[in-house]
Amino acid sequence: MKHLQTNQDFRFNEVLFEGRNKQYGAYVLRNESDRILTKALFVGVSLLAAISITPMVISAFKTTEVPPPPFVLPPPINIVDVPDNPAVILPPKATAATKVKTVDDRLPDPTANPATEKVVEKIEGAVSGVKNNNEGIIAPPNTYVPPTSTIGTGPIAPPVKPPVIEVPKDSKEIDQFPAVQANFEGGIDSFRNKVMNKFDTSGFEDQNSVSTVVTFIVETNGTISDIKVNGKDSDFNAEALRTIKAVKGKWIPGKNKKGEPVRSYFKFPISMKFDN
Repeated sequence: MKHLQTNQDFRFNEVLFEGRNKQYGAYVLRNESDRILTKALFVGVSLLAAISITPMVISAFKTTEVPPPPFVLPPPINIVDVPDNPAVILPPKATAATKVKTVDDRLPDPTANPATEKVVEKIEGAVSGVKNNNEGIIAPPNTYVPPTSTIGTGPIAPPVKPPVIEVPKDSKEIDQFPAVQANFEGGIDSFRNKVMNKFDTSGFEDQNSVSTVVTFIVETNGTISDIKVNGKDSDFNAEALRTIKAVKGKWIPGKNKKGEPVRSYFKFPISMKFDN
């Protein structure tokens, strides 16, 4: 069919351009129109294909970019209405500590030859402290009750044997200058407090001050003997002697340079001052 159409066109061109110049011009264009149209069609299709493929080629060589996350608005904030005159809360004021009466009843550590004797001031209702303070209130009584311990039902532990104290051969000899001074079990402060608690001062409140020095021997077994008092007031001396004998508790004997327990002297001054 195509060849038939081509032959018809060719015959028409031959009849139309019979006797005319057929080397150029319209005759050539009419004969080559099919070839030109086919060439133009291929060129157009090629350009269209190139234009379509070019973006795909470019995108293949580019790195893939991750799109940013979508922006999300934060939740709304609830604004609490503040009153015009808010109440101001002030911190609690520190209350001053209640002052109580105190008396300095600390006595110097006993020595073989005390240089001075300390006078203990008598303040009614005062408790032990580091200084004398007449101003204040009477200290409340101590109402602390220690918790009771629960007795277990386990086996009874065997009794602990007390350490054996070796007594020197000549136990009657008294060491005037022991290497270690004798001391009361629990400390000298414990002995002093027991003396103050048992001392009866009711018969001496009319005096300004009164004093005495108690001397005794600390035996190697922890007991005391040969108690003597040396003071100007005989009644005060007698009360001091009674008080020393009434104090319960054992002493730790002094020791010599070899670490052996020895008999030694111990001096304990007692001085009191009363407010009249």
